[in-house]
Amino acid sequence: MMARSRRIVLPAAAALSAALALVLAPNATYAQGTPKILLIGIDGVRPDVLAQVATPVMDSLAASGWYTAGTRTTTPSVSGPSWSSMLTGVWPAKHGVTDNGFEGRRYGQYPDFLTLLERVRPELATFAAIDWLPLASLEGGGPALSSAIDMLVAVDGYELGWAEADSVVAARAAQHLASASGDAAFVYLGNPDETSHRHGSIGVEYRAAISLSDRHVGWLMEALRTRPAYEEEDWLVLISTDHGRREDGGHGGDSPEEMTTFILASGGATGSWPVAGPTFIVDIAATALHHLGAPSEIAAELDGRPLGTARSDPLLSTRRLPPQGGGVRRGPDSRRPKLMRPSRGDDGTQSYAATVSTTPASMSKRAM
Repeated sequence: MMARSRRIVLPAAAALSAALALVLAPNATYAQGTPKILLIGIDGVRPDVLAQVATPVMDSLAASGWYTAGTRTTTPSVSGPSWSSMLTGVWPAKHGVTDNGFEGRRYGQYPDFLTLLERVRPELATFAAIDWLPLASLEGGGPALSSAIDMLVAVDGYELGWAEADSVVAARAAQHLASASGDAAFVYLGNPDETSHRHGSIGVEYRAAISLSDRHVGWLMEALRTRPAYEEEDWLVLISTDHGRREDGGHGGDSPEEMTTFILASGGATGSWPVAGPTFIVDIAATALHHLGAPSEIAAELDGRPLGTARSDPLLSTRRLPPQGGGVRRGPDSRRPKLMRPSRGDDGTQSYAATVSTTPASMSKRAM
């Protein structure tokens, strides 16, 4: 289905293979432990192109887990609304994000799944690492990933370079996952989308960027395996994307190539999951919350449904499908809204803990 970076040292091939052999233990041996979630979002990946790229890590995860290449995203296929729907589990008509300007956002009412977990189960440890800053820092406050999250690592992909930024994000996330207490994590990788935009194609550069993302996924999976309590933990790893794209590298319309995405799920829990039927981007947050045992009243507010449940819900047509057009304005996929810009460390990262504001006084405004 799906393989390259610089500067960050990768595990040796033999070590990675051994790691995957343990991480990808057959579902038949599944013994339920403490539920944990890792959501990996890789921006702008077309499922049919993914199938043509050498991606041994994701191939192995899919082979022992659950996979669908027929998921529907928001209409139109734009990053702001799509990531908002993936993270919140509701369509734009609810969360209010209709373009990449993020105006009208209602994250206070419909928060991302990590923030929602902090509200209903504050004892859980939450973590996020991203390199598209609008997800964590917007002028006027209220980004998708809120200050309620215990730890947030933010890297500016435009300033650091997207391949390098993804490597920093993956390395920092792997370090955290391997050594820290953690229950729910989101890791965002933006290089494939930006590479396709930059080259105006879905050709060799785009495919190399997808291959690099697969290696980053490998770092994260190796990190999980090295956790001291890994054998007592029930990790569900979800990997997905926000939208597809056209052959010219663009997106934002409603063609099948732009609207169709994928979901990969790995973990012992997937052994009992039904064969994939219709799936939607909003199902991802619903699945994460369900795995972690979020209260049933939370699920009632979502448009998504857990992937591991039966798909014959009579509310399917009224609760899960978005309105025609999704309530989203059509337009270019400009990924540079107005940001609040904090100062950052020498490695280009920002790290926020629960006791540190995500909007320090040193921030300055810059229109993107």
